[in-house]
Amino acid sequence: MLVVGGGPAGRALAAACAARGLTTTLLDPAPQRPWRSTFAAWADELPPGLTPGVVAARATGRAVALTEHRLGWDYVVLDTGSLRAHLDDGMDRGGVRVVAGRAAALLSPHRVAVTGGDASSLSARVVVDAGGHRRPLGAGSWRPARTTAEQTAHGVVVPAAAAAPLVTPGEALFMDWRPDHGATGWPTFLYGVPLGDGTVLLEETSLARRPGLPLDELRTRLHARLHHHGITVPADARVERVRFPVDTPRHDHGAGAVLGFGAAAPLVHPATGFSVATSLTLAPRVAGVLAGALADGVAGAGAVSRAEREVLWTPAARAVHTLRRRGLEALLRMPPDAVPAFFDTFLALPARHRWAYLTARDDLGATLAAMTALFGRSGWTLRRRLVGPAVLPHAPALDPAPGTAPRSG
Repeated sequence: MLVVGGGPAGRALAAACAARGLTTTLLDPAPQRPWRSTFAAWADELPPGLTPGVVAARATGRAVALTEHRLGWDYVVLDTGSLRAHLDDGMDRGGVRVVAGRAAALLSPHRVAVTGGDASSLSARVVVDAGGHRRPLGAGSWRPARTTAEQTAHGVVVPAAAAAPLVTPGEALFMDWRPDHGATGWPTFLYGVPLGDGTVLLEETSLARRPGLPLDELRTRLHARLHHHGITVPADARVERVRFPVDTPRHDHGAGAVLGFGAAAPLVHPATGFSVATSLTLAPRVAGVLAGALADGVAGAGAVSRAEREVLWTPAARAVHTLRRRGLEALLRMPPDAVPAFFDTFLALPARHRWAYLTARDDLGATLAAMTALFGRSGWTLRRRLVGPAVLPHAPALDPAPGTAPRSG
């Protein structure tokens, strides 16, 4: 096995493959570089077997659209250092070889050119692209045929006491759509979660836009929102900036040559941007199928196809993925003032429907039931906006740098 990419998805899959007796190499440009991103998930999404220290904070989920909603589930923020140590321990126990270097090109289905490291190339029976949304082996460094839809966010970390007007102790603010930033134009929401060390991440987020809302605009909105609530940001506050696509096409390098995994697959939920819990959960299943295929003498491309067919992209998973993408297009076409009302309707659904749409990536029946329930509770205007994207082309690209400004008064 050759796994390209040393993030959570790549390390989880490398450890799982090695645990099944597969000789495994992990290729990453900077294997020792700390992870800077904040990883979070619904508590019940996480797979069993994680060490207790992996969860840095656990809180009750809350959301605000037109009205406030208690989500009924716990939300967890992961301790990146503990998660990294947990996955590294699994790789060490399995004897994973870690190589520093950057995947430059796929020379053949079983050989990858490498730059910036000790090796000029690496070979394996199965090659996995776990290099995140940049996909170093995806369709020859893929170029989208249209402008990419992106999730963007700008956040700051403040003491929990300072964040209390927005994020109270024991709670996680999944989204707050109130326009307290005073800006017009594309809608954004506040995401606020405790980090487990006495601080809270407050992040102004554009859920999805084609292209992404500029980070400077999000910074302006965040500081205006926090000022509105009397929250002062320390001069030395840690900053988090987020930008990634939410409509990446399925990984395809032809003839099953490379297996896409993690965000490269993509396993990113287009309505939330989440993928880490899904990657951690699916890694052992994918490794089991690959090990079984190779033990049966199946060639590399056959093993990749089997893993896609039986785990990653079952017929149900492909159908759910398509439905979620249509939901994304509906969101991208909504007038800005209609978005909070849409989420108010969604958040008011019974918990089983919300859970299905947000987490059940291969349960087609539950996903259809959730979408049917949403349609049934919607007014006719919202119904038209939900159905239209099924027959319309993709939402067009917008001005990449909109001139939104705070409202007066």
